Amino acid sequence: MKLVVGLGNPGRRYRGTRHNVGFAVLAELAQRFGCGAAKSKFHGEVVEADLDGRKALLLSPTTFMNNSGTSVQEAKNFYKVPNEDLLVLCDDLNLPVGKLRFRPGGSSGGQKGLEDTVRRLGTEDFPRLRIGIGWAPEGWDWADYVLSKFTKQEAAEMEQAVCEAADAVVVWACEGIDFCMNQYN
Repeated sequence: MKLVVGLGNPGRRYRGTRHNVGFAVLAELAQRFGCGAAKSKFHGEVVEADLDGRKALLLSPTTFMNNSGTSVQEAKNFYKVPNEDLLVLCDDLNLPVGKLRFRPGGSSGGQKGLEDTVRRLGTEDFPRLRIGIGWAPEGWDWADYVLSKFTKQEAAEMEQAVCEAADAVVVWACEGIDFCMNQYN
């Protein structure tokens, strides 16, 4: 089984913000490939999915971003998912809006949900798909920026990026991280 985790903040207030692109990709995957309604488990919302013949669990933590690792750790341990079968989707300030970047592991790069996940799992060695949200404009605090909504132009770019990221998750489930790094980075 594959475990695909989209990071974000729960609640209406955060819907559509830059920090919630991981949730947006999971929603797209659930719409296309979900096998039933979401269930509350593992401090999150879980949807079972069939990603082109690969069984997957789509997990949106309902903890706030900075505590995402709690949810990831619980689901990973319950299903005994090996690190290579876990994919974490998150926003990235250091990538242009809509740019996708797969990584097989590495540091959190300052992304607080990823940082908490690394801390809780005790390793940086698990795949992640970073989705670019662009750098904060001059004078903006980065925390305010990640909780802001996309501009009209950026929203159109992100809609396309979310669909591309959902496609990329399916490719990852079938072909693995190395193939995806060559295909999307």
